[in-house]
Amino acid sequence: MYKNRLILLILMVGVTWARVEEIHDPEQLTGHKLVNNRLLEDMATNKYTPPEEKDPQFWYNLAYEELAKRLELPQPNAKKAKNIIFFLGDGMSLSTVAAARILKGQRQGNTGEESSLSFERFSHSGLSRTYCSNAQVPDSACTATAYLCGVKTNIVEIGVSAAVDYNNCTASQDPVNRLTSIAEWAQNAGKSTGIVTTTTLTHASPSGAYAKTANRLWECDTDVASYGVDPTQCIDMATQLVTQVPGKNFEVMFGGGFGKFVPSTIQDLHGNPGERSDGVNLLSKWQAQHPGGVLVSNRKQLLSVDTTSVSSIIGLFQSQLMKFHLEADETYQPTLSELTEVTIKKLSQNKNGYFAFIEGGLIDYGNHYNKAGYALDEALEFEKAIQLAREMTDIEDTLIVVTSDHGHTLTIAGYPGRGTPILGLNHHDTDVNGVKYSVLNYAVGPNNYLDSEGNRIDLSDQIGGNDFVFPSYITQAQGTHSGDDVGIFASGPQSHLFTGVMQQSTIPHLMAYAACIGSGPKVCDEV
Repeated sequence: MYKNRLILLILMVGVTWARVEEIHDPEQLTGHKLVNNRLLEDMATNKYTPPEEKDPQFWYNLAYEELAKRLELPQPNAKKAKNIIFFLGDGMSLSTVAAARILKGQRQGNTGEESSLSFERFSHSGLSRTYCSNAQVPDSACTATAYLCGVKTNIVEIGVSAAVDYNNCTASQDPVNRLTSIAEWAQNAGKSTGIVTTTTLTHASPSGAYAKTANRLWECDTDVASYGVDPTQCIDMATQLVTQVPGKNFEVMFGGGFGKFVPSTIQDLHGNPGERSDGVNLLSKWQAQHPGGVLVSNRKQLLSVDTTSVSSIIGLFQSQLMKFHLEADETYQPTLSELTEVTIKKLSQNKNGYFAFIEGGLIDYGNHYNKAGYALDEALEFEKAIQLAREMTDIEDTLIVVTSDHGHTLTIAGYPGRGTPILGLNHHDTDVNGVKYSVLNYAVGPNNYLDSEGNRIDLSDQIGGNDFVFPSYITQAQGTHSGDDVGIFASGPQSHLFTGVMQQSTIPHLMAYAACIGSGPKVCDEV
């Protein structure tokens, strides 16, 4: 019996091997596989390899340098964090980080892959799990609630627990369901606070610091009413920011969205009509509540502010979203670095320290539009602001945390040679029809670049501009978020806590622990 089984096994192995041989017969391969084989052979010629990297000693030396840097790192900074700066790259997936790194290097005239972003050089890093209570792939509302309030909630909701259903005004008003944010924890500890974004002040991400709402789109009273809800019962987010705790106590508020704060009967300072239907001018109300405060609406005004002589600053630099850096009038709209600099100068006057939330919000929009050139440029503006913040602050007392709320479906694929323009075509491979394809692609988006027969078209004469819409294979009006983990990078006191894989909702609790604020565990408890 055993002999028969052995013979059967030998026969099965023989058949299987014959099939493998058949499959790997070059004559039986498809043209695409032959192209890929030639591609790998082409790569093997080393013509894309920088000369110095052909010497093994180059990599030994690089490894020894990186080892030395790690050995020189001080022991984990176990001090209390006086200040916290929380940088949020909206939609900054790990693939976006990698592509931005390459673009940075290529803009400097290098191949790009060897470059580093400022926050990638931070001493500690980890991963954040981004799913929300009812969503495998999140939006910017439930994630903001997680990383600012420390609780995961339902998609589209901000500052309330997952017990609240979408659009349920009554449930969102129940004190049991309403959450507090790390900004409020900081204020209760006597610290100064501020929010900065390149989107609008009432956009989902910054709103996580102050708003409590069953619908992230309830930005002004007109928006609330458009959903069939009474705006006198469910207070819109702009009103919450100006009139309620903790929003009314922010010393810095920078972003776009002027229209959400003024009536439709008047024009804002950018020449566009307001959006409010209740006739309330929230900015006049804010100025009455902050007689020592100042309102600015452009770069010149911002840079003219004497931060030592004003009690607070609100800056609204566009009627709606701020413009992409690549499209903005640099004499009119400030950069994220300039917003960051003024924020730190103002908040650092408090001897008790401060908490600042600073968002590079248009990375997300670039990825939604499948305009990788815009997304990556916004990521590079974001990293400049982070570098400036690290230079302006003391690493001994200021904790800087950098992360993203969610990913995007951007990919880098196809074996392009070293130094291939990251925003260009992959010249080292083609599809099954022999047509070259882009290095960057999205899973979902508005343009798959197919002809009437479903074949991919040649993009050679279209690709290359910053506003090029990159291909996608699932057609939607715009790109979507992804559900993968995002990176988290930390520098300063207690930065060693931000390692490994963590729930996104753990992030504010780690920051609170480091700064001895909030109602949870604190490093001060252990001294």
